[in-house]
Amino acid sequence: MIAEIKYNSKKYQIDFSKPIDISIAIDTSKQNINAWYIDAPKIFPVASEDWIGSVAEGADVNFNTIEFNPHSHITHTECVGHITEKVYSVNKNLQQFFFLAEVITIAPQQLNDDFVISKKQLQFALGNKKRDALVIRTLPNLEDKKEMQYSNTNPTYMLEEAAVYLREKGIKHLLIDLPSVDKEKDGGQLLSHNAFWNTAGKIRLDATITEFIYVPNSVNDGTYFLNLMIAPFENDASPSKPVLYEIT
Repeated sequence: MIAEIKYNSKKYQIDFSKPIDISIAIDTSKQNINAWYIDAPKIFPVASEDWIGSVAEGADVNFNTIEFNPHSHITHTECVGHITEKVYSVNKNLQQFFFLAEVITIAPQQLNDDFVISKKQLQFALGNKKRDALVIRTLPNLEDKKEMQYSNTNPTYMLEEAAVYLREKGIKHLLIDLPSVDKEKDGGQLLSHNAFWNTAGKIRLDATITEFIYVPNSVNDGTYFLNLMIAPFENDASPSKPVLYEIT
């Protein structure tokens, strides 16, 4: 289904019949993606003395409990409440869910013992484009990203200068295929989180960071229409399902 959408005073033809899901689900049937030094997620039927919430065990319904952490186990979208003493909920502060997004691919640069995303790389990829959302796919981009165990691996991260650049360029929603925009062990500085949300100035309450996405190699770099869907958790972060649509 192709529909004409008016967005920021411009009209776009969007093909809604071909959604591109860039989320990673919780799947306990295999090795689930994980970070931040905690155990794997669990999905299991509720059990009492004389009843188990599983049709396979004779119940009328499947009635499962799910134990997980959004930052560790699933694609998630977070607001500034992730790093502030004051409580901010992503469910309250994300009030718009459709955005014009740019998908870019970055080969991280080596900096001493780290691999990083720099301001120069983002400037080259974005040029003069004005977008509300940015989707970053890093290289290499293998399928095993969806099952990676990131704890104690010092993954790629974004330099503070790059986060400042995105903030100044007006990017409101940053989506990335890494466990964090910051270095795994940085002494609690969280430089890129703080820079993106501008915690030293007027905090950008309506800006979000989405981590643990996966953009298939079949998806070309370019401009897309993004639907950023979150679950209604009153929390700093929520499981999310970002979906891209091609603009025809």
